[in-house]
Amino acid sequence: MLLLVVPLWALVAQAVEPDVAALYEVKTEGSSAEVKAGEKGRVVISIAAKNGAHVSDEAPLRIELSSKDAKLEKERLTLADSVVKKAPGSAEYPDPRFEVGFTAPAAGAKATSVEAKLTFFICTDKVCARQTRALSFPVVVR
Repeated sequence: MLLLVVPLWALVAQAVEPDVAALYEVKTEGSSAEVKAGEKGRVVISIAAKNGAHVSDEAPLRIELSSKDAKLEKERLTLADSVVKKAPGSAEYPDPRFEVGFTAPAAGAKATSVEAKLTFFICTDKVCARQTRALSFPVVVR
C-alpha cells in the first residue's frame, strides 16, 4: 500500500510546481551583430522577469563569457556588474542587464561568436529555482 502512495504523492508535487522557465526571458537586444575588423562591439544580456517573479539578489548570479576570436573586456560577471542597480532600501527587483565590450578579430576573419553561460536564481513568493542557460552571439566581421 505504501508503494502506491509514494508515486501518487510525487505526481501531485510535480503538478503543483510552476514552470519556472516561463517566469523569465533572456534577451540580447543591443548586442553587436556586425563590426569592422579591429573595432569594438558590445554583448548585451538582460534577464527579464515575468508574472511577479524576480532574479534573486541574494543567491549567486554568474555569467561566463568566451570567444575563440574576439577579445572580451571581461569574461566573468556577477550581479554587481549589472548596469541596472537596485536602489538602496528599495523593495523593487530591477531586471539585471549586462554590457560587455569586445574587439573583433583582425582582417581576414569573416565571422566570430561570443558564448555565454548563465547561472542565476529566479524567484517568486513560493519558489526560488536555479536556472542555467547557454547563449551564442554570432558576429559578422567586415
